[in-house]
Amino acid sequence: MKIRIGISTCPNDTFSFFPLLEHRLSTEGIEFDFCLSDVQELNERLQAGDLDVGKASFHAALKLSDRYGVFAAGAALGFGNGPLLLARPGLVRSGVGDDGRFKGLSGPSVPGTTAAMRVLCPGPDTTAYLLYRLFYPDGAPAQHVVFSEIAPALLAGEADYGVCIHEGRFTYRQQGLGLVEDLGQRWEQETRSPLPLGGILGRLDLGSEVLGKISCLIQGSVREAMAHRELALPTMRRHAQEFDDQVLWSHVDLYVNRWTEDLGDVGLAALNELGRRAAAVGLVSEDRPWTIIPAQSVQSRGKIG
Repeated sequence: MKIRIGISTCPNDTFSFFPLLEHRLSTEGIEFDFCLSDVQELNERLQAGDLDVGKASFHAALKLSDRYGVFAAGAALGFGNGPLLLARPGLVRSGVGDDGRFKGLSGPSVPGTTAAMRVLCPGPDTTAYLLYRLFYPDGAPAQHVVFSEIAPALLAGEADYGVCIHEGRFTYRQQGLGLVEDLGQRWEQETRSPLPLGGILGRLDLGSEVLGKISCLIQGSVREAMAHRELALPTMRRHAQEFDDQVLWSHVDLYVNRWTEDLGDVGLAALNELGRRAAAVGLVSEDRPWTIIPAQSVQSRGKIG
């Protein structure tokens, strides 16, 4: 059986899936047809029904929860891993008020009008954009570009602020960009839960048997990668935006953790909180329960807590 599967080019995905990408695991009759792409493109392809299985921002996954379940393995979820709101060089201090709190996106401390500011985000369905809307509801409207274009645009003065993800959180200081706010840290302070960034989705109409088998394979791939870390490096290098090995491993160490192996109840609680908040500000039409696909069979789990 052929399964169309999409994952991102980010090191955490290429690390977690390298055993399947490099055919190190038996797939028990399932043939994976991989495509690797930017996460916003994957979000769009899943919405169009072009993929059977795919990495998605959890913001997009909320919108797709009637058609796609979330595999218990393969997620990017944790502490200290959130998007950063960055400013072009020399701008960030002008947005800080006397109380030390940032006011630039909606307050009067930045010259010009809010509408004149250019704020870049990595896609309308990304969790990064969801967090920007949650924490800056009166901020300037976002313009969406591929995530790898945000830092260069800030450095060139073509944008004022940008929500940066992936390798950008490790390199922005060397580039001279200003940190406005760590949006993940704010999430953690307000919710006391890990931040759910993205996960692997599967079409519910594939059926419980196929989904359960795929879930086992994803979990097996993550475990194999964790057990043989050094073998993943060539695959990560081949697809990464940033080619410094230390940055690649920092990325993996930040985004691949125990919740990547299995979301568990803590992960589900974090997803529920994200859904509740997204619905409260109108980013999704309603707060719907998630369908979590464990490594044996499909199991629908409702709200907890």
